[in-house]
Amino acid sequence: MKRYNAFVDYFRQRYGCRVQKLVVDAGFTCPNRDGSLAYGGCTYCDNNAFHPNYSTPDKSITQQLVEGVEFHRRRYRSAAKYLAYFQPYSNTYAPLERLKELYAEALAFPDVVGLAIGTRPDCLDDAKLDYLAGLQAEGKEVMLEIGIESCYDATLEHINRRHSWQQAVDAVCAAKERGLTVGSHFILGLPGENREMMLASAQRINSLPLDSVKFHQLQIIKGTAMEREFAEHPERFVTWALDEYIDFFIDLLECLRPDLCIERFAGEVPPRFVNSTPWGLIRNVELLRMLEQRLEERDTVQGRLL
Repeated sequence: MKRYNAFVDYFRQRYGCRVQKLVVDAGFTCPNRDGSLAYGGCTYCDNNAFHPNYSTPDKSITQQLVEGVEFHRRRYRSAAKYLAYFQPYSNTYAPLERLKELYAEALAFPDVVGLAIGTRPDCLDDAKLDYLAGLQAEGKEVMLEIGIESCYDATLEHINRRHSWQQAVDAVCAAKERGLTVGSHFILGLPGENREMMLASAQRINSLPLDSVKFHQLQIIKGTAMEREFAEHPERFVTWALDEYIDFFIDLLECLRPDLCIERFAGEVPPRFVNSTPWGLIRNVELLRMLEQRLEERDTVQGRLL
């Protein structure tokens, strides 16, 4: 019995093999970083902590993909097809003609079947969405990963996101109306949000026409504004031991639509970027094993409370 809807199965069913994301850094920035909306970016953010060493903007897209294939070939020998994953910062935050050049280079790479594009809700206009929908109509896989992070406007303001929940709703709906595969990203444990607020987020997430969702527990990265806030106001934060987090996530999972693919439920940051590793040096594959075991022990499934 499958107890939750794992995203890895989504592409395996479509292509008959593992489809691996290859991270590429195309040198983008964000409107809350370059002064268009604000400076400094999100208070938790250091993008160097979230993507592999082979992916740096001084290399061409093609070179990053070459190195990405070799990197993942050692880890996942079953991967036969790839998505070029434009991940760091906001990867639709550029003129459309520039985006076309970057995406075309990635799509020309052997065995790349499409694009995964990480971006913000306020960096997706009609022209860009229409172009991406055109790629999909030509047979290319296009997956948008829209960073939302929180369902609460007060939290979004506090962490310097500089977009609203309604902008997120509008962006997800506009992308889905064009037939794109749409995922979103949320962080569990942001300052000011208690356990009840995070569980209540499930209702809002369920209301969005999403195909997938990615959750990360909040990790305090060295040198960020959030590190300073955590040191000065730890009472604003919910923290978990590993077993507590797994049980909390299962509580959330029970409230999520069964058709919603779960791409990730926890994150890994290299130890050099954090002051402590309270869960130890545990890899994602082990976290997944622990989640599945705890689901069995609790005899529960995704969407049970719906």
